[in-house]
Formats: sequence, C-alpha cells, structure tokens
Amino acid sequence: MRSEAHTIPVLHLDEFLLVTDKPAGLLSVPAGGEGRQDCLAARIQARWADARIVHRLDAATSGLVLFARGAEMLRRMSLAFEQRVVGKQYLAVVHGHVVQDSGEIDLPLAEDADNRPRQIVDPLRGRRALTRYRVLDRQGTGADAISRLELKPVTGRAHQLRVHLLSLGHPILGDPLYAPPESAARFARMHLHATRVAFMHPHTRVPMVFDSPVPF
Repeated sequence: MRSEAHTIPVLHLDEFLLVTDKPAGLLSVPAGGEGRQDCLAARIQARWADARIVHRLDAATSGLVLFARGAEMLRRMSLAFEQRVVGKQYLAVVHGHVVQDSGEIDLPLAEDADNRPRQIVDPLRGRRALTRYRVLDRQGTGADAISRLELKPVTGRAHQLRVHLLSLGHPILGDPLYAPPESAARFARMHLHATRVAFMHPHTRVPMVFDSPVPF
C-alpha cells in the first residue's frame, strides 16, 4: 500500500508499522532552534498518532525510514536494529576513483567536541564502526572523477558512511560537512540514499524487503 502523508511517500502501511521514503533536506526528528520543528516524524505522526520512528537518516540523506506503531512494536523493531538483524543498503556517489572494487572500513568514530555535529575517526574515544562497500561504477577524470558505491553499514554510528568514505579520501558529492566547500556549491544535494531495508515483520514474522529508487 502506498499513500502520502504531507508529501511523504509511504511504501507500506499496516496496523504494526510504516515504511516511508524521506526526501533529502528534511530532518528525521525535531532539532533545536527556530524553524527546525518540521520533520519526517512530525509529518507522519500528524496522520498516524501512534507512529514512532525506529531509526534516523541525516537531513541531507534521502531514502527508507521505518516507523513502528505503538510501544511494543517500537521495542521489537529497536531490538532488531540493536541485534543487527535489519539489513540496510545505501548508494553513494563520491569524489575520485575508489581503487579497490570492494572492501571494509573498520574505523572507530566519536563526536568532534570542538566542531559539532561533525564526527571524527578516534581510536581512543571512538565506538567501533564498520562499513562494507562495493564499487558499482567509475566515471570521469581529474576533478570530475567519481565513483558510485553500494554501502552496507554493519553498525549505525552518526555520520558513519560520510566519515568512513572521507577517511578513504573520497567524500560524498555535495556533503555540506565533509566534502570541500566547492562540492556543496556545485551539487544541489548530498549524494547518499538509503536504497533498501530488509527485516522480519515485528508481528507476523514474515520477511519483508523494500527498495527505493536512487534519485541521482
């Protein structure tokens, strides 16, 4: 079932959960400061009051987000994320040609206390973060060289994919925090999209897979 909640595509709706497709530029949850209350959670809850967001995407990231309906479904879905039995897949376009066709990035991340909300690789204070990647395509040369990557985060740290790709020397196109300023000026949005989510339905225990087409 696909419907709309204040322009938000809803790919699946039943009495236990919703699957939504967040546009780039919209907060997942409210943030501090004037004019930052509009968000995905508020728009969905305006129509389905019992909907509770299970996980978040950065405002600049688009793609699939799950909502549980009611406290018990939220508990079950949150546990599934904690146990890492929810399959998540992203697509990113990054600057430069990534040399290896596939690999893992296993670097601990922590908040940059002097430059919030940025995150940094921190072997001493950081929490373990693991990302698997695969190169789908390489195009262009010189300053116009780009790589299209499939990403599978094993952990779910803040800004994990963005910082891990930066650590390889390949920031995401249009990333307002981690790419060079000219990248954000050149590209209208950050090229990171949550393309697939796979999980067991929290009530029926039936496997479910949802895909969202990449908008760039």
